[in-house]
Amino acid sequence: MRACHLGPSFPAWLKSQKQVMSLDFSNASLSGSIPNWFWEFSYPLLRLNLSFNQLAGQLPSRLEFSALGFPSQVIHLTGAVVDFSSNNFSGSIPKPRGINILDLSKNKLSGNIPNNISQSLVFLSIAYNQINGEIPASICNIGPYLKAIDLSNNNLTGSIPSSIGNCSDLSVLDISNNNLSGAIPTFLGQLGGLQTLHLHGNKLYGRLPSSFQNLSSLETLNLGNNRLSGVIPPWIGKGFERLRILSLRSNSFSGELPALLSNLSSLQILDLAENQLVGSIPPSFGHFKGMHMSQAQMINHYLLYRPSRSGIYILGGGNYEIVGSYYESFVVNMKGQPLRYTKTLSLVTALDLSGNNLSGDLPIEITNLLGLLVLDLSSNQITGHIPESISKLKELLSLDLSSNRFSGAIPQSLGSLSSLGYLNLSNNELSGPIPDKDQMLTFNASSFAGNVGLCGRQLAVKCPGSDKNGKPDKGRTTPKDAGNGDSFINKWFYLSIGLGFAAGILVPYLIMTMRKSWSIAYFDVVDKVVDRILYLWLKYRTTKQRTGRHQQRR
Repeated sequence: MRACHLGPSFPAWLKSQKQVMSLDFSNASLSGSIPNWFWEFSYPLLRLNLSFNQLAGQLPSRLEFSALGFPSQVIHLTGAVVDFSSNNFSGSIPKPRGINILDLSKNKLSGNIPNNISQSLVFLSIAYNQINGEIPASICNIGPYLKAIDLSNNNLTGSIPSSIGNCSDLSVLDISNNNLSGAIPTFLGQLGGLQTLHLHGNKLYGRLPSSFQNLSSLETLNLGNNRLSGVIPPWIGKGFERLRILSLRSNSFSGELPALLSNLSSLQILDLAENQLVGSIPPSFGHFKGMHMSQAQMINHYLLYRPSRSGIYILGGGNYEIVGSYYESFVVNMKGQPLRYTKTLSLVTALDLSGNNLSGDLPIEITNLLGLLVLDLSSNQITGHIPESISKLKELLSLDLSSNRFSGAIPQSLGSLSSLGYLNLSNNELSGPIPDKDQMLTFNASSFAGNVGLCGRQLAVKCPGSDKNGKPDKGRTTPKDAGNGDSFINKWFYLSIGLGFAAGILVPYLIMTMRKSWSIAYFDVVDKVVDRILYLWLKYRTTKQRTGRHQQRR
């Protein structure tokens, strides 16, 4: 009865129901507290979902279920699946019994995490609450059953307990955005099956433990916003064939960029911003294979494999049913602001080296990253010219080269980047006229400020040999949109693609934060529509290319 309007009161007719095994009242407009009789009623349930309501009050101190388990031919779990996420429950965390999947995230729970909470648990999420105290040393002492632990966005203190090293089956560990301190423990390197590790937003210090070399299954490693120091070890570039996201942002790493990082063949997002890195950008950084695919190829890959969603996947009724899931998410600084991506994260590619002390020229090899959406090299000491070949980055949405020492002219080819929605070249040593056609006309003076040698209509600074509007007096043969129907269609086509892509990035996040049922319905529709959009898009491009070749022959 998911997404049915049953509320606001808890339905009393449940009292008369017998032999109920599964109850899904998610997103059912329920509010108020859960009546006492319900806990006796729910005891034999195998699955209970009350998520995405406005339920309040305290949960019982012991959350007990019969632990009869699902039929083995249906679901391979021995305990209940319980989801109370996205409500207003307060008070302390109940001690579970007979539960395999427990999701209490996004409530107002407080107090400490109970000892031995993980008994029989396979999936545990208490993220986005007000939990304090330390992570109990007993969290993995009962048995190596836990596959996913999400304690993020609370007020946890102390160090990471060594007992987590006993969770030998762990795939997801997210303890980000707390107040944890101490060095990153070496025992985390024992978790050979770990796919997602989020430790960002804490007060961890010291160097990266060499034991991390054993984490060959990692797909996401986010250690940003801590107090880590030392050099970035070259071994990160070895043995991490699955790593898609690497963030060491906002730490105190020093030394040069290891050229071996380019061996990370699956890497799509590299964020080393706001450290103390020096030296030049290695030319090998143009070899990240995961950043070479065009968006058409990325979308095709997305349709085949879907976004990364680490969690517990249970086979039931001939289809995979996700009864406990952890959605991978990551914040990318795009277009001058942080944006969080979840559902469409697999489509995002970004290289962010901003806020360091990097120097030397921008290697031309960087322009081989044809699938790059975000390139941020701002606030460094990079010199030389902006390469003309930057126009190869056709997918680029956000380009920030501000606060460096770039010199020479702005490449005319930059205007051909029709998807570019954010450009910042301010505070450099650029000179000459700003290109005054195509995409370059969409940017205002702030994109070019702080370059005393620049001129052009965007800055309202007249260039030598130009008329009062900053346009060349002679020899200008720029076609007008009004006389060029294809130019008009082309601009609006790419604008619609840009808006569509932005909607695809932002709408899922907004939906996910509102109602779970909406998100499920939305993405079911998206899966059916995307194929059609891609077909029309490819057909349009093919027709346009053929027409262009025909006109050239004439």
